[in-house]
Amino acid sequence: MIPALWSAAASAADTVDIGIIRDEEITVVQKLLYPKAGRSEIGVHLGVMPFDAYLTTPNAQLTYDQHLSERVGVSLAVGGGWGFKTQVYRTLESPAYGVAPYAYRYLGSALGGVEWSPVYGKLNWNGARISHFDLYLAGRAGLSIESSVIPTGGLAFAPTLSPGIGARVFTGDNLALRVELRDDLLLEYRSLVESFAFKQNANVTVGMTVLSKAKGAR
Repeated sequence: MIPALWSAAASAADTVDIGIIRDEEITVVQKLLYPKAGRSEIGVHLGVMPFDAYLTTPNAQLTYDQHLSERVGVSLAVGGGWGFKTQVYRTLESPAYGVAPYAYRYLGSALGGVEWSPVYGKLNWNGARISHFDLYLAGRAGLSIESSVIPTGGLAFAPTLSPGIGARVFTGDNLALRVELRDDLLLEYRSLVESFAFKQNANVTVGMTVLSKAKGAR
């Protein structure tokens, strides 16, 4: 009995103190069921710009992403739509008020930039199904085209910055459901008043994307 106790004490004495492990030194290793690195992704999305007081703008977007790694990719988005007058606008232009707000409606845009995906995770739905997803941030820039709701206001070709945040839920080896909120920031020249104006087009989109085959997939 004594030799056994002596052996245990000797083993405890030989323990090496490695100090405190910092959070950034801990790495969780998990196999990506749906890798993106080296794959292209093409999508069709339907959206709406719901936060404009004067216009409600349904739109459609086509996207192309080339994933350079699991986290970084090149992103392109081309879209078009139309702004319909809200009840607020119709009330203001009615005979009771006789004021037509100087609003511009979205016609289309072409944007390009980068996408960064810092999060890949899994969700357990009611203990029956596990869904894989990632979260991403996008930074794009390009050109938007808008037209004045007032007929004599003409068109505006606006340089555009477009930050966005989104999520990709994988529904199969080559399919994903994507939801994105992006905020297009436009600087447009308005010919009716001969001056520049700043405009925001916040857009919520939902769509399906198709990814090319992963490396090594049959």
